[in-house]
Formats: sequence, structure tokens, C-alpha cells
Amino acid sequence: MQRHKWGYLFVAPWVILFAVFGIYPLALSFYLTFFDFSFTNPERLRFVGVGNWVRGVTDPLFWLALWNIIYNQTIFIVLKNGLGLATAMLLYRVTFLGRFFRTVYFMPVVTSVIVLMTIGNYLVNPGGPIQTFLVGSGLLETPINWRFTTWLPMPIIALINTWKWFGISTVILLAGIYSIDKQLYDAAAIDGANGPQRFRFITWPQLNPQLFFLLIIDLISGLQMFTEVYATFDVMGGQNNQALTPVLYLYAQAFDRSNIGYASVLGLLLAFIIAIGTWAQFRFVQKDVS
Repeated sequence: MQRHKWGYLFVAPWVILFAVFGIYPLALSFYLTFFDFSFTNPERLRFVGVGNWVRGVTDPLFWLALWNIIYNQTIFIVLKNGLGLATAMLLYRVTFLGRFFRTVYFMPVVTSVIVLMTIGNYLVNPGGPIQTFLVGSGLLETPINWRFTTWLPMPIIALINTWKWFGISTVILLAGIYSIDKQLYDAAAIDGANGPQRFRFITWPQLNPQLFFLLIIDLISGLQMFTEVYATFDVMGGQNNQALTPVLYLYAQAFDRSNIGYASVLGLLLAFIIAIGTWAQFRFVQKDVS
């Protein structure tokens, strides 16, 4: 301690903040899972044992919310990273105004989620330009109020999220493309490989670490989705829970229904699912990367 006192002194602020705002809330959340506790009536602290845990594991709304996220993220991950990869390949080849286009494509990333959801809602609403064009061209018979359908909310949100976040994929994958040794492409061209073959056997394998990283952060951020749905629907994701997400359901239990003990269970269950999903990707997907 005496020898490394200055090191401990400099890391102390972070350690203290992490203990106060990380470890303590986590421990308190776990403690509250065994109680029926409410913010509005804190003196009514009733021990319920594992009742909240049993309710959480068997709650159909929680598993519906989890399914909604899986449905949403499957579409989002494919579109976001596919569009990001295509844009990165284009920017790699385009030198004229390259910096300008990189800035333009990245601008939605730094724009507020609320702003983009508002614009997205306007574009896809029944009276918006997209549905007006589809009806006018005969591709759609009548406008669809997508927020009240069963299967459309999650794909629509995935499309709007793709618009916002594909710039992240573009930047990361573009950096990965620049790191590929050009001599590999030259050697492949000499051997007679065409463009698609060079992409399949050189670009794609060399970008595996970047794609794996994007898959990890997409999984974690997707399971934590809140603002995108809350900006458009109520706290239960619509009257039929068609847009309900785990974090939105957790929020509804904690602050709308003031059921803190059960909300703590939902939060820990979600953290456990995120940890399992991340471990599975490192365990099975990373083998292909390495």
C-alpha cells in the first residue's frame, strides 16, 4: 500500500463511484427481490421469499417482451451491419468528398433518439409520405396504422434504429477494411479472383473481429432498448403489448405500478440473460473469428 499509494489514490475516485453507484445498487436490488416493496408505501416491507423470482420466471409478459426484442434485433442486426458494410465498401472506393459523406452517414448516430423516432413516425404513419406513395402506386390498398398491428411495430422500430445506428457499423468496418493488407488483393487478382471472390475470401474473413464486436454490442444494447419504444407507445408497449421490451416492462413495474421488488427480479433476470448471451457468443462465435 505504501509503495503504490499514488496509484491507489488516483484510482480511488473510480472505485468509490463504482462501489456507490454499481455494487451497492446491485446488492440492494438482489436484497429487494425477496420483499414486496413500494416507493409510495416504504413502510409496507413484506418478506415474500422466492415468490418474486417464481413470478418473474413464469411471467408470460416478460417472455413476450424478450421475444419482441429477439424479433426486433434479428432484423436490426442484419440491416444495420449489412448496410454499414455496404456503405463502408463504397466509402473505401470513393475518394471524392469522402470525408463529407462519412460525416453525413454518421450524423444520425449523434442525433437524439427522440428526434429520429419523431421523424420516423411521421414518415411511416398512415398520412406520411411513405404510405401515401405506396397507396398511390398501388402497392398498398389502404394505409396501415402500424402501431396497432401485431407484427409491424418491431420491424418498423428496427428500420428506424438502422437509420440511426448504421453509421457506427460503417466507421468500424471501414477501419477494418483499411487495416487489410492490399497485397492480399493484388495476389488474388493475379490468381484471377474477381471482385465477389475477393470479398468472400479476403474482406469477409478479415472483418470477422469487427463483425463479432458489433454483434456483441448490438446484443447488449438491444436487450436494453427503452427510449425508442417509450417515445411511441405507452409503458406497456401498446394495448396488446406488441412493442413491449424487457426494460420497458421493468420500468412499468417499478415506476408505474411501484412494485420495486418484482422490478428488481426482472432487472436481474435481464442481466443474467445478457450475460448468458454474451458468453455464448464468446464461446461459439469467437471460434470462427480466431
